[in-house]
Amino acid sequence: MPRWRPPAPGSTAIITREGFEALRAELNELWRDRRPEVVKALAAAAAEGDRSENAEYTYRKKQLGEIDRRVRYLSKRLEQLRVADGRPSDPEAIYFGAEIGLERIDDGELLRYRIVGPDETDAARGWISIDSPLARAALKKRIDDEFEAELPQGRVRFVVVEVGYAG
Repeated sequence: MPRWRPPAPGSTAIITREGFEALRAELNELWRDRRPEVVKALAAAAAEGDRSENAEYTYRKKQLGEIDRRVRYLSKRLEQLRVADGRPSDPEAIYFGAEIGLERIDDGELLRYRIVGPDETDAARGWISIDSPLARAALKKRIDDEFEAELPQGRVRFVVVEVGYAG
């Protein structure tokens, strides 16, 4: 049975200024701090002799590969990203960067989200990707607008109760 899988759909290349700075800081930390430490530890482990039975050498090679993959990804991704600064021309509608309050119509639960780029999503903070089904369904809606979103638990109806933008 073949292991080929179709490529994942591309994510939207947009990010907030804070998200861009966080990714750039991660890249700098990996390249300037962690990678040299791992290279030094790898060289020390290689000097110990037989590499085939050297667990430290094997671990450090794997760690270096992971760092290099992340550095390569971040370097390419940062070139592709477009930073969305400022407010949209219509601050009363939901666009990228909006902080929104939604009420689920079936049970009245209030939910708060911020629509951000795919590289900066954080479920614990309520930051959802602009590519998510909920964000896609909410785009261009205004306060008191109702809409439906196809979520993993099924079709859910919402009403917009708040729209705001940071900064």
